[in-house]
This record gives sequence, C-alpha cells and structure tokens, in this order.
Amino acid sequence: MVLPIGSVNPTSRFSNRAENYARFRPGYPDGLFAFWETAMSIKASDCIVDIGSGTGLFAEPFLKRGFSVVCIEPNDDMRKAGEERLKKYVAFQSIGSTAEGTGLPDESVDLITVAQTFHWLDPIGARLETKRVLKPEGQVVLAWNRQTSQSEFEKKYTALRNQYRIGEPGPVQIDPVAIQQFFAPAVPVVKTFENEQLHDFEGLKGQLLSKSYIPLPGHESYDAMITDLIKLFVNYNEGGLVRIRYETLVYYGRPG
Repeated sequence: MVLPIGSVNPTSRFSNRAENYARFRPGYPDGLFAFWETAMSIKASDCIVDIGSGTGLFAEPFLKRGFSVVCIEPNDDMRKAGEERLKKYVAFQSIGSTAEGTGLPDESVDLITVAQTFHWLDPIGARLETKRVLKPEGQVVLAWNRQTSQSEFEKKYTALRNQYRIGEPGPVQIDPVAIQQFFAPAVPVVKTFENEQLHDFEGLKGQLLSKSYIPLPGHESYDAMITDLIKLFVNYNEGGLVRIRYETLVYYGRPG
C-alpha cells in the first residue's frame, strides 16, 4: 500500500529515501565553513550540535576540519545512514532525539546548526530547547540549499517534480516570518553562497527520488515519471551530465 505523503509525520517522512538522500542531495560549499571559522571564531574545543542531521551532509565538513559534532536525528533510516557516513570521525556522536527534546545538558552547546530541516520543526518547541542548551554566547545557524532554476533544464526539472508530486504539500521551506520569530527580538544575519551539482542520469534519478513527495517504485505514476526524466536528460545533458545550481542561504544569530 502506498501512503499519501501528507499522511506521514515529519519524523518518518524520509524513511526509505536515506540512501538516495546521502548519495545525491547537494552538499554545502567550502566557503560556508571557512566563513563560520572566521565569523564565529569557533574552536576545536567548542561543542557543535547539528539538529535534524539526516545523513550527515552538513556535519561532515565540520568533522573534516577537526571539530566535534553531536548529530541529533529522530528518523532511524536517516540516522543510520549518517552514522555509517561519519563513523570514521572520532569526534562524531549520534543521538536519536528531536529538536524539541535533545536530551542535552543546560548551557552546554556553543553552536547549533539546522540545515535543510528548520521548516519540519515545531518552531516554538525548538526555540525553547535551543535557548536551554545554548551557552550564553552560543549561536544558531539555519541553512538551506535553494535551487535557483535559471537554465531551461532546471526549469523543466522543477516542472517535472511538480507534475508528479503526490500527497499534500509540506510546510513552506523558507518562511521569513517563522525565521524572524525564532530569533526575535534579535535580528538574524543573512548570507548566501553559490553552490551546484553535476549529475549523470543515475545521479539525477537518485536526487529526484530523495524528495519526500516524489513517487517511489510501485506507485502508479512512477514509470511515467522515470520515462519523462529520461527524455529530459537526453534533451539537456552535455557530455553525459546536467548541472543544477543552488544558492546556499543561511540565517545566523542567537534567539532572543
């Protein structure tokens, strides 16, 4: 039985998609992490907590740079994929809890990151928990990779996703009002970084199937969707690859 996406709660929404998410979702530009080291003066001894860490895409660049990261992820499939990806880092820790109830001690965290996940959280509960666990000078980073859809291929790829979308739409991904309320009365700093992916057909297919609202094998519209994806790739690939451009958008500061 195929459940409509709208009937699945946020914690389980990405179950059965973890492998594609880990392999084919975009990472984050190096310049973003170099910026944090300078702008926030984070040190190797600082405690970084990545909430909604998923498969470890945002945590890994910090770990590569020698920082310690605690990953908080309630979805079993996503958490296990992240643990497999990050187990080689001795400074990595994984906890199966939520943004609203991390289980971490009071005032124990220097930096909280929430990448591609904030819109799935209970903003009130997450804000209260964030304020509880942050040290007095601690800060929060909210980040999203946002497809810019500038090329003809990117526009048609977006249209294909919308055509085959199933279930009810999820929450607005980047809601300025919700973000401002999370940080209020403080005003977060906003910064953007360029980002992109190059995909062969299998990569493009995997990226499509990583979306929580896209039909999986067995759904009545799956075969037609893949046929249209093949046609799109054949028409627009250059040298066997297609390019997807993103803007990595970040808000950062301390909730008031």
